[in-house]
Amino acid sequence: MKKIFIATILILIGAAYFVGNYFVNFALKRNPENLSPPPATSNIADPNIKVPPEPNFPKETWTIKSAEGFELCADYFSPENETHRWAILVHGYGRDRRFAFDYAEEYLNHGYKVLIPDLRAAGESEGIFITMGVFESQDIFLWTEKILERDPEAKIIFHGVSMGAATVLMAAALEPKNLVAVVEDCGYTSAYEMFTVQLEKIFNLPEFPVMPIVDIVSKIKIGAKISDAAPIDYLSKINVPTLFIHGDADKLVPYEMMKKLFDASTAPVKESWTVEGAGHAEAKTQDPKKYFDRVFKFIDNYTK
Repeated sequence: MKKIFIATILILIGAAYFVGNYFVNFALKRNPENLSPPPATSNIADPNIKVPPEPNFPKETWTIKSAEGFELCADYFSPENETHRWAILVHGYGRDRRFAFDYAEEYLNHGYKVLIPDLRAAGESEGIFITMGVFESQDIFLWTEKILERDPEAKIIFHGVSMGAATVLMAAALEPKNLVAVVEDCGYTSAYEMFTVQLEKIFNLPEFPVMPIVDIVSKIKIGAKISDAAPIDYLSKINVPTLFIHGDADKLVPYEMMKKLFDASTAPVKESWTVEGAGHAEAKTQDPKKYFDRVFKFIDNYTK
């Protein structure tokens, strides 16, 4: 009887790991051969969005090493006139730095220097597993130090979209030097909550027991639980002005998440902006001029 009990437990543990491993790979692992994004990207990211044209400004390719030794890549663009105003633009889930070219164009025309990193496990940066902002935020912190090596007087803005928004919030909580403001656009309260919503939509499966299993397996496989990617838990540590943006027609990251993030924020100055009718990451595309007028009106106060 004891042997049967032990065998049953082992079978259940094995089955649970199989399930967790499948979903971790589905959502977080990019193809190690062709470096394509995780399979879940086809269910989550809009396939109709094309890579925008590269800004016609002087460009350099920068690299740094992550804490684990991954080589990370970024594009650095400089505007016509010398300035100490910098923006780090952070792309979303399943994307790479090229998808921020249109944002970079606006910042450059407005007189900012721009750094666009490929997050780990994206584009030309090394790594196989995405961590939904947990380790990516530490990488963004390292990019700020790289900027300060070039320009000790830099006044740095973080601007992230979707997973990039979650990443910059978590990075801001690390209190990087010379960070003066943050723009978060359609970020989630936690990746766990966001994936729970998608689990039901894509697979018609409930949170329990799938997500707790996935959480455990993600910790084993990649060193971070999905539930660790919870920007809402970091907001009390952010001490720079923060602008929250979200479309009220967002079907990927529920619009209600912005209110939760905004309410949890203890930033010295904070503003929220609801873009009516905008879906996920569509606030800019709906009206680019209005979008950047709002962004620059907020951040320019802190980069003078």
